[in-house]
Amino acid sequence: MSDSDAAQSAWARVDTTVPHSARVWDFLLGGKDHFPVDREVGETLLRVFPDFAMVARLQREFLVRAVRYLAGEAGIRQFLDIGTGLPTAGNTHEVAQSIAPESRVVYVDNDPIVLVHARALLTSAPEGATDYLDADVRDPGTILTGAARTLDFTRPVAVMMLSIAGQMTDADNPYGVVERLLAPLASGSYLVLSDGTNTNPALIDAVTNYNKNAHNTYQLRSPDEIARFFTGLEPVEPGVVPTPEWRPLPDRWDEPQTVVSAVCGVARKP
Repeated sequence: MSDSDAAQSAWARVDTTVPHSARVWDFLLGGKDHFPVDREVGETLLRVFPDFAMVARLQREFLVRAVRYLAGEAGIRQFLDIGTGLPTAGNTHEVAQSIAPESRVVYVDNDPIVLVHARALLTSAPEGATDYLDADVRDPGTILTGAARTLDFTRPVAVMMLSIAGQMTDADNPYGVVERLLAPLASGSYLVLSDGTNTNPALIDAVTNYNKNAHNTYQLRSPDEIARFFTGLEPVEPGVVPTPEWRPLPDRWDEPQTVVSAVCGVARKP
């Protein structure tokens, strides 16, 4: 199938009547790849929780800092980015390959509109490689099989899961999903994970409203529940902390969060 055929097939699967998290996130980040239904939901979220756009920005900034750490200090050259969302500034491959051009990156998402824009995620440095998988986080077997075409599992891989674990309900066994994703990876691999917490009343109200109309609902969890994803791994300092507090840049301008809305962590597989 040609790229144009694949894009046409993906467009045919796009439901513009139901909001999707990737497109709502795009709206919150100031992007253009969303529909009126996504914008309507995003505007509702902002009315209920005005800091939602800031939370989205802080998540993106954490991704950049984490990838810089992994590609630089930790020497990681392979990345599996699950729930990547729509292409925007500072994608994983752009950050990693700016430090180590030979880095190899596989992106995973299940929104067909992300597939339409996947070309932007496949613009790799000549020394490295990028790939895109149209797959669901709840299907780690398919993800691992597809990723193995680009990544060498005998060498360390960083698994990136930003704002994606919350899209799995407890019935989906999210902890088991993460364990399955990490199981075949080499010692020295990393898990990078961040998600929204149930500690901010305004965020709880916003997500409750979002879930009433969303195709995929979002599950807020406690900081301790999010920290549980790192069980058995070696945490990188400062551990599981509010997202802006993970290795902040020296020139940061924002104030520490008084009410935590999201936490994050990076941890190494022994």
